Amino acid sequence: ARHHAMEERANLMNMMKLSIKTLIQSALSLGRTLDSDFPPLQQFFVVLEHCLKHGLKVKKTFIGQNKSFFGPLELVEKLCPEASDIATSVKNLPELKTAVGRGRAWLYLALMQKKLADYLKVLLDHKHLLSEFYEPGALMMEEEGAVIVGLLVGLNVIDANLCLKGEDLDSQVGVIDFSLYLKETQDSDDKQDGGITAVLDQKHYVEELNRHLRWDFHLCTVADLQNKIDCLEKTNSKLQEELAAATDRIGSLQEEQQQLKQQNELIRERSEKSVEVTKEDTKVELDTYKQSRQGLDEMYSDVWKQLKEEKKIRLELEKELELQIGMKTEMEIAMKLLEKDTHEKQDTLVALRQQLEEVKAINLQMFHKSQNAECSLQQKTEAISSFEGKTNEMMSSMKQMEDRLQQAEKARQVAEERCSKMKQDLAGRLDTCRQQMSQLDSKCSTLEKELKSEKEQRQTLQRELHQEKDATTLLKTELQQMEGLKKELRKLQDEKQQLEKVCEEQEQALQEMGLHLSQSKLKMEDIKEVNKALKGHTWLKDDEATHCKQCEKEFSISRRKHHCRNCGDIFCNTCSSNELALPSYPKPVRVCDTCHTLLLQRCSSNSS
Repeated sequence: ARHHAMEERANLMNMMKLSIKTLIQSALSLGRTLDSDFPPLQQFFVVLEHCLKHGLKVKKTFIGQNKSFFGPLELVEKLCPEASDIATSVKNLPELKTAVGRGRAWLYLALMQKKLADYLKVLLDHKHLLSEFYEPGALMMEEEGAVIVGLLVGLNVIDANLCLKGEDLDSQVGVIDFSLYLKETQDSDDKQDGGITAVLDQKHYVEELNRHLRWDFHLCTVADLQNKIDCLEKTNSKLQEELAAATDRIGSLQEEQQQLKQQNELIRERSEKSVEVTKEDTKVELDTYKQSRQGLDEMYSDVWKQLKEEKKIRLELEKELELQIGMKTEMEIAMKLLEKDTHEKQDTLVALRQQLEEVKAINLQMFHKSQNAECSLQQKTEAISSFEGKTNEMMSSMKQMEDRLQQAEKARQVAEERCSKMKQDLAGRLDTCRQQMSQLDSKCSTLEKELKSEKEQRQTLQRELHQEKDATTLLKTELQQMEGLKKELRKLQDEKQQLEKVCEEQEQALQEMGLHLSQSKLKMEDIKEVNKALKGHTWLKDDEATHCKQCEKEFSISRRKHHCRNCGDIFCNTCSSNELALPSYPKPVRVCDTCHTLLLQRCSSNSS
């Protein structure tokens, strides 16, 4: 079996070498892009298909056994993202219904991209993935696959233009045409003597392959033909409908063509008539031109004399204009200087306002700090008073404890005296005394315990006293700090008063600056008025205005036009009903609403 597989691989590799060689030689001899009908190209695809099918594993599905080479080709899309365009275009082709057809379409597109060798090399580099589709002795799993990929690199010289839409790739039967290789070997018999022997060795293998292919074709064709017949009937009906529509359209187009011909003839007749008329007109115009030229020559001499006189006048006027322009430039320089002064004053105003705002913010902060300090003072004074009350209570409890101690010591002395008397007086009553002594011992032990507890209490009270003394010392230091804070507060209040005085002075300065600014603005307005008076207002003509400048209503017989004597624009009666006395007019004249308000503001500011 291994020997048979090795022979198959060797035969397929030799066939591949021959097919690639014949394809390259024939393509170079033609010197053009190859179509899908080119026989050497068809034979190359058949041999390549046999190479890819060699050693394929049979996959079982619900329909039956499936054995196609499109499965390993689909892996290229995952391994090489550049091949995604080929995969999507193959999937989008509606004519392809089988895996074999999709595989053939994929090979066609890869050859057109000139990347068939690159894609197959990517597959061979990942043989662990190919082992799912191919058996161990397959051509793609052995060294022959790498040799074939190296041979396919030579196909990058060829330009192929293969159409996939019209061809039926699903039902094509790949039969190797042996005559092509015989012709090729006979033509190159002098150069390569071993070509015919290689083809003759592979003859039996090729015949067996062709038999297998024909048998598969007979099995597949019946169902495919039925499907094709149904598709053809549908397409036939659609084509008949399209034919009927096309015939109707052709008739309508012929009618339109006849109408256009008639229109062309009419246009031609009209154009001929117009050409004759224009010729007659040009003759008449030529005669009139000759007559008018003589009069024009006479006029030209008169005009030349007038031109010389006007040039002299123009030179004089230009000199006067230069003088006026000099005056105008001086006025503009003065205006610019005034504008600079106003801008500088405005900047100083802005800076002073910012300083005012900063001072206000500092005042607010100082006020908040003083409030916080007063609150903390109140809390600390309350804490001091509470601590003093506690110390008084502790002192009173200490006194009570000392009184108890003294009483206990007195009671003990009394008890000892009684004991001595009892020993002297009642020596005979030892048993009873002993009992009493035991009772007294117990009492003494209890008293000692009480004494110890009282001593411990005394020690704790002393510790508390020390702690309270420390607290009082801390409070005193805090009081001193509070006094220092009060002094700082007073200083800050003094600074605040000083700042308020400075603010008031700055506000007064600002007011004065505002007055100076208003005066400078008034001067500016006066200068502008003088400038306008020098330049002169543009008096709009009645023909130029069709709408009122303020309300934008259209003028008519009822809504008449009225000129503003200040700005020179045209308004309706409602927008120019006011009258004011102007410097250029002795009596009050018609003025528009905007000019009226502006002039009133100027008068009020001047009076103030």
